Amino acid sequence: MLAYLPARRLAAAGFLALTMTVAAPLMPAPIAAPPALAAEKGVFFPESFTLSNGMQVVVVPNHRVPVVTHMVWYKVGAADEERGQSGIAHFLEHLMFKGTEAIPPGEFSRIVAKNGGRDNAFTSYDYTAYYQNVARDRLEMVMRMEADRMANLKLTDAVVYPERDVIIEERRQRVENEPADRIGEQINATMFVHHPYGTPVIGWPQEMSTLTREMAESFYKTWYTPNNAILVVSGDVTAAELKPLAERYYGAIPARPVPERTRVSEPPMSAARQVVLRDEEVRQPSVRRTWIAPSYRLDPNGHAYALQVLAEIMSGGTTSRLYRSLVVDQKVATSAWLGYGPTAWDMATLGVGASPATGVPMDKLESALWAEVDKLLKSGVTEEEVATARKRMLAAAAYARDSLTGPAQTLGAALATGQSLDDVESWPVRIDAVTADQVNAAARAVLSQTNHVTGLLLPPTGKDS
Repeated sequence: MLAYLPARRLAAAGFLALTMTVAAPLMPAPIAAPPALAAEKGVFFPESFTLSNGMQVVVVPNHRVPVVTHMVWYKVGAADEERGQSGIAHFLEHLMFKGTEAIPPGEFSRIVAKNGGRDNAFTSYDYTAYYQNVARDRLEMVMRMEADRMANLKLTDAVVYPERDVIIEERRQRVENEPADRIGEQINATMFVHHPYGTPVIGWPQEMSTLTREMAESFYKTWYTPNNAILVVSGDVTAAELKPLAERYYGAIPARPVPERTRVSEPPMSAARQVVLRDEEVRQPSVRRTWIAPSYRLDPNGHAYALQVLAEIMSGGTTSRLYRSLVVDQKVATSAWLGYGPTAWDMATLGVGASPATGVPMDKLESALWAEVDKLLKSGVTEEEVATARKRMLAAAAYARDSLTGPAQTLGAALATGQSLDDVESWPVRIDAVTADQVNAAARAVLSQTNHVTGLLLPPTGKDS
């Protein structure tokens, strides 16, 4: 039920096109938005207010069905942990379901399910979020329960240490038994040698086994306060209807001082690095290469929006460059992608990768993939490619509001990583303004770096494709 976002696989949070661009080589391209509407500002048209204790509240009305998504985002994640306590943010996420005086351990989710709803939570490097999907008339109930555990979490050794065993087993099943996750973890650790983005969200095993109740309580008391949280509600409700409930339940919780979010900087690296993992469990070999890239918040040269357009050109469907060249024309790959996610508090990453077709040696696939990267750097993209990509992306943004949970996820992640509501709502205008020259400049700024990390996931020696 509970989740974390492993490695830097941001797609696990279900973000939409306006917060990240990911590979989707097998998906048909959406119908283009009408050109006259392409550059209009606005995606979700949210309503917002701030409680007296500093908690930001965002409402996205959607009256199609009498259902709401209720999400509380804390502006803290695995990258904010104290050194030596890796995994404590994710551990606390689990422990938040262990009860208060009013709601016994395990009852939170049972109450939500009994009332016909669904709930879950997830942890990333930069935020932790808790959500419920419920009928409109159950909204007050989940607000009361979520506010209760924001202020009144009660932990005992009897519930903490068995749950520590649960997260250790979760790591075994989701990381240690999955070669793709293991190499992703090692690529991250090789890419970020000093910054906490190199430490897995779920934690290193030797540190997870030493996490204590006192550590969890300290993390909770330090970061879980309304002035460090964002409430996002999407669905059949308006800000006028929600405000009295938010003031009653969340507004009654006193604010507390929150530490400044300070993280160490990554030292400059000029050497290319390689990670190779061979394992009997590998059924589909792959190669990937990752570069450090700007995020929305840390983008001094204004490349983030151009890089999103680049990802759409290179990897946005069956007509994209990589799919058409490597899968259709050369038939050396079963999949090929370029992915970039700019929603991060610190730096982001851009990666390219592919998996070989049956019988194709890895060195042949690698040569073909790097040739496509070289072609991009030398020849760039065309204005026609950029215009087509922009239309597809703007169409995706136009359809994004139809989702119930998508707006809450997108807005919460954006606000928790330093963006404003205006930044999100201006996304269509900014994407529509991207030119081929900007895409080419951004591609060269990132892909020309020599400090990349290449990862090879292979079967044991002698069993390569």
